[in-house]
Amino acid sequence: MNFIVEKLMLFISTALNYLATLFSPGHYHHDLTFIIRQNSTPPNQAYDAAELYLPSIELINPSTRAIGVSKTPRQEAVKLAMESGEQVADAFEGIDLKWHYVVKTLPNCRIERQFELTFHKKHRDKVMTSYLPYVVARAEAIKEEKKILKLRSVNSPSRVDLEHPATFETIAMEPDQKTKIIKDLDRFVRRREFYKKVGKAWKRGYLLYGPPGTGKSSLIAAMANHLKFDVYELELDGIYSDSQLKSVLLSTANRSILVIEDIDFGAVNARNRKCGITLSGLLNFMDGLWSSCGDERIIVFTTNHKDRLEPALLRPGRMDVHIHMSYCTPHAFKVLASNYLGVQDLDRHPLYGEIVGLLESTEVAPAEVCEELLKRDDDVDDDDVDAALQGVVKFLKLKKLEGDNNNIDKPEFQEGKRQDMDVNVNDDDSESSST
Repeated sequence: MNFIVEKLMLFISTALNYLATLFSPGHYHHDLTFIIRQNSTPPNQAYDAAELYLPSIELINPSTRAIGVSKTPRQEAVKLAMESGEQVADAFEGIDLKWHYVVKTLPNCRIERQFELTFHKKHRDKVMTSYLPYVVARAEAIKEEKKILKLRSVNSPSRVDLEHPATFETIAMEPDQKTKIIKDLDRFVRRREFYKKVGKAWKRGYLLYGPPGTGKSSLIAAMANHLKFDVYELELDGIYSDSQLKSVLLSTANRSILVIEDIDFGAVNARNRKCGITLSGLLNFMDGLWSSCGDERIIVFTTNHKDRLEPALLRPGRMDVHIHMSYCTPHAFKVLASNYLGVQDLDRHPLYGEIVGLLESTEVAPAEVCEELLKRDDDVDDDDVDAALQGVVKFLKLKKLEGDNNNIDKPEFQEGKRQDMDVNVNDDDSESSST
């Protein structure tokens, strides 16, 4: 009997020792760590938000050894960022949190970046339902306050701040054209419930077409600055299969503009014999099931030759708005003169009438006019408006003489001197018919 009792007591003692070891500080962790990795397909919104949010709190503390510092020419102040291995503390409604930034080089030479968020386990639910949404909301507010827009290439991991200064006030375009585009953009972003109600993906397609140098890139930048949308640039020459096109869609974030330049489908295949994109793959990319992966997205296509596009690409749901970017018009020149020369009452200048006549009879791109306005002889003051306008008159006369002598027929650009905007209303309600 004593033998059995001794064995029982030994078993109980061993079990208690095991439990004590199991729940000792070395084996039982009160802390929980969330791993927030940087993803490209699809983007990790939590990672992007943390990247914006963390510099807004106190990054430098007694344990800090290194801090990233950067500044671009257009930024007013230097920008701080965490370096790999550094930690920063945060507090939220009585919760103590610790952020740790880690950069790893994997065996395949790929770089992996991640934030590690550590806190007490008992706060797990509150961190998930309150703190992380707060970080995302603060990041959006910071982005709005600082107007931090990103320009990304979906063909490579490169990403920079979008600092293009173009706005709808500065681009050379007819006033009614600007108004139509702004109204269309504003109506699109406020219609989440409408798109949901009619069962359509919340996206819109724009086609910008016209000769080179007519301001397509500037218009895209103005759209991005107006909406505060990031811009993704896609080069079709770098896409080799339909499945890769699907990956491109997944790599773009909500509230963004995807730019596809030189959409001429036939021209793409002619330039790149290795291109494996099919027309059906491109159409599915534009309005198939995969195109619904995401919200509040705008796709902008550009081409110099609208007549070369497949008719199937042009229909509503794919390219909803067609915008003709024309040669320089008298009103566009007024905008350029205001931007470059600071002239507000150009109508009163004695050379303006002659410039109007030359513009109406000469095909000249706004980019060419801009370059001429930038030119100055060494002995001419930069503020000499008369000399600048005389240079424009001389330039336009030479362009007109070249056109008359060459007598080159350019049917693809003979769409009128006036900028046009064709809005397909098939996918909208009656509100859009007023555009």
